[in-house]
Amino acid sequence: MITRRRSNLHGWGVFATQPINKNKRIIDYAGEKISHQESLKREARYMKRGTIWCFQINRRWVRDAKVAGNMARFINHSCRGNCYVHIVGDIIWIRAARKISKGEELTYDYMTDGEGQIPCRCRPGCQRLL
Repeated sequence: MITRRRSNLHGWGVFATQPINKNKRIIDYAGEKISHQESLKREARYMKRGTIWCFQINRRWVRDAKVAGNMARFINHSCRGNCYVHIVGDIIWIRAARKISKGEELTYDYMTDGEGQIPCRCRPGCQRLL
């Protein structure tokens, strides 16, 4: 249903290999389950390289896709993404927010609440910092 290839947005991206219906579970955001305290340490290292790999599950846990992650870690940010996040227990699902066409890049809003060190590349002129 999806494949990884070079993206016009940033680095690698994930693209639909077939049409995907609205609300379809596409992929889970896999990665090592770590505490928020450990996440803060790792995120400081990742941010120096301009990447975001840690995804908050809840107030206690975070998934680090840099360790034991899958293709979902290459889904790029967009302020107006065609996907959304649905957390069920400790599984982070990426779901289609609308019908996605074959060949379209998958994106979702990262909704980061950090220091805003990475410029958004979702469209020309976007002023948001991630």
